[in-house]
Amino acid sequence: MTGDARPDGGRLDGGGVLAGQATPRGRYPHLKRAGDFVYVSGTSARRQDNTIAGAAADAMGTAALDIRAQTRAVIENIRQILAGAGAGLSDLVQVTAYLVSMNDFGGYNEVYGEYFDETGPTRTTVAVHQLPHPHLLIEMQAVAYVPAKREI
Repeated sequence: MTGDARPDGGRLDGGGVLAGQATPRGRYPHLKRAGDFVYVSGTSARRQDNTIAGAAADAMGTAALDIRAQTRAVIENIRQILAGAGAGLSDLVQVTAYLVSMNDFGGYNEVYGEYFDETGPTRTTVAVHQLPHPHLLIEMQAVAYVPAKREI
């Protein structure tokens, strides 16, 4: 069923777009299996309805952005995407995080530490000029090791 969304939100055999997740803003899958590895595309705090966790605007249009809430939402989105391959956060072996501002590193690092410790995935964090929406502060991509025998 590679490349197709599962209407029941269930597992995908080789990769694809998962029901219940924000639709990718391009022609790419949420995840892709290659042998025993599952690659998760760049994932943000965007919800299925296209709102963004950790982002609000007042009546004047002034944005209030929360790196902690966005980081938590990104990791939870990755958790849900991994579930589509029968995997979980404990299967991650590598994470790359993209921050719009390194001034947010402390809050991001604090929340990341709620999910992972020194036995968790390797990690790289870089600053980028911008992400696809001005309210996004963070995006993460990940790689998990999930032996194929665990696949349906």
